[in-house]
Amino acid sequence: MIYETAFGKNDIRGIYGEDITEELFFYTARGYLRFLSESTGKKPEQILVTVCRDARLHSPALSEALINGLLSLGARVIDLGLAPTPIGYYSEAKGISSVITYNQDIDGALIITASHNPSQYNGLKMTFQKQSLNEEQITDVKNLTIKEYQNFPPKATQHAIIDKSKLQEYDLVYDYIQDLSKRFGKIGEGLKIVVDSANATGGIVAPKLYRLLGCEVIELYSNPDGRFPHHHPNPSDERTLNDIKKVVVANQADLGIAFDGDSDRIGVIASDGKYLTGDKLLLIYALDYLNSLTDKTNAPAIVSEVKCSQVLFDTINQNGGTAIMCKTGHGYIKAKMRETGALLAGEMSGHVFFKDRYYGFDDAIYAGCRIIEVVAKHKKANPEFKLEDLLTPFNKVFTSQEYRINCPNEKKKAVLDRLQAYIEEHPMMFSDKILNIVTLDGMRIIFDGGFALVRQSNTEPVFTLRFEAKTQTLCEIYIKAMIDKLEEFIKG
Repeated sequence: MIYETAFGKNDIRGIYGEDITEELFFYTARGYLRFLSESTGKKPEQILVTVCRDARLHSPALSEALINGLLSLGARVIDLGLAPTPIGYYSEAKGISSVITYNQDIDGALIITASHNPSQYNGLKMTFQKQSLNEEQITDVKNLTIKEYQNFPPKATQHAIIDKSKLQEYDLVYDYIQDLSKRFGKIGEGLKIVVDSANATGGIVAPKLYRLLGCEVIELYSNPDGRFPHHHPNPSDERTLNDIKKVVVANQADLGIAFDGDSDRIGVIASDGKYLTGDKLLLIYALDYLNSLTDKTNAPAIVSEVKCSQVLFDTINQNGGTAIMCKTGHGYIKAKMRETGALLAGEMSGHVFFKDRYYGFDDAIYAGCRIIEVVAKHKKANPEFKLEDLLTPFNKVFTSQEYRINCPNEKKKAVLDRLQAYIEEHPMMFSDKILNIVTLDGMRIIFDGGFALVRQSNTEPVFTLRFEAKTQTLCEIYIKAMIDKLEEFIKG
């Protein structure tokens, strides 16, 4: 099978027409169904799966192929249509009580999306037992997909029996909006916010929901368009936030909320037009959560990843929590949450996971409700309050932007190994003493009051780098030393 490279650690991802095709999705649906059958002991015809898709131009065709693959083995399918990725997760976590045709729990969700990637990409996220598939489970699905391809060759698919009576369409977006509006009530009254949906899936949900919460909402790019004509749908890339920053400042808004391509990543803009990196945003959520606890005897776990500022981890620990570092990637974060019992987690990319008052999956629209709640709470106590007032712990350090260095996937490991060996042999290349090297996910080189991080992207052929130091000058030394040597080894 020629599509094996599309299977990654957290999902299936690649360029449409090359790595990602309708044929692959037909067989992946069958492989996924075999996985569910083996895992649950149910026959394929007893299994119920939900399917939703993002706004990319090729997502409808991929959705049709995926659904046909499920139906070809007799599964029952609920097509949720165009919807944010969190709606897929929500379908399994909350259930669909209005769907009485099947009268059974949902066994898994399939979500067609390439998230924040450019428009030529597409992919597939998969769940089981209300969790995203982990790396081992994705490997199992890949192997079962290959078997399906071998046992049921492409020409045979033309004669596959597709029982459309087992397919039902349902608009879960309406249920979701009603549910969250009841949970939060009119918390946003008195707030003016700007919402940038990047012509992706957030536009069909967030503006309406936030208005129901009482907010005055200024919309940017709410109409879904898989070409993403205004800007790339990735709020962790600050270049995509120029428009929302200007609109927030021009309209004296309290904050701005931006979404990625499938609305599981959030970007937040403060009233001064500055972007809150994921670690800053998580610290705001963390302190609000810790302050809400009535029982202060136990230090609840809060999970984040290796790219985050040391300020985040230290401040959580100083305020009664237990900060836990793990690998980057929503699958790793969710696994660490289960392992530690954490009720809150987040990543630099804007994935935030609330199990406090929610289901534990990454839902940027829900995260928007929570940041609206935080701002409204503080503004009620102090009408002069600004969101940026909560960021004072970060004033003690200088933190860089995220750097992205292109590198073919097949070269990443060799380059990283060579870089680590060089750093260990030349520990003073950063003009600062190295206290520790953490290899949990790439390399986090720790100095007194700072760090230099390089890691392999899970979804793209790039290295991502981040730096922090006591001064801007020292941070720039870290940046130049690391990037110069990394680029040298990539060229070599």
